[in-house]
Amino acid sequence: MYIFIISAEVLFWVFVVAGLIARYMYDLKKLGGLLLLCTPVIDILLLIAVFITVSSGMEITTATGLAACYLGITVAFGHRLIKWADVRFSYWFGKGPKPQRKYGAAHAKEERTTWLLHLLGWAIGNVLLLAIIVYVGDLQRTASLEGLMKTWAVVLAIDFIVSFSYTLAPKKNKA
Repeated sequence: MYIFIISAEVLFWVFVVAGLIARYMYDLKKLGGLLLLCTPVIDILLLIAVFITVSSGMEITTATGLAACYLGITVAFGHRLIKWADVRFSYWFGKGPKPQRKYGAAHAKEERTTWLLHLLGWAIGNVLLLAIIVYVGDLQRTASLEGLMKTWAVVLAIDFIVSFSYTLAPKKNKA
């Protein structure tokens, strides 16, 4: 399952970069858009791999759970990651405006928004994890998934503290 997760991440970025290269270096906007639209297909293939693993009676490991987490995060952050890369490619190859760093209240708002997306990804991932646990119906077989849910909740709480700390102590421009 780890290979599926790593392959999904690699393929996600391959399609993103290929789409942006087509769009900005070769001025093939439709092809670039099509390649970018292929990124959700990767998530569907990973979801199929998880379903096959779960339904075939294979061992359910932390990797199975990480696949569910990956799906939650890509659904929550996928569009934002593509937009982030698009802005940079536009600047580097398409004569777009230089990406601006955010400071102060704008940066604090960005951090809070990012945490809310993390919360969304956590919720989606945990729904998938719970669906697997209910579908399997064997708590001993799915114990690693429950441990993963607890660990992710701690990570989410730490991210909350860090993200919202910028509201109290905004990031300052060093210039």
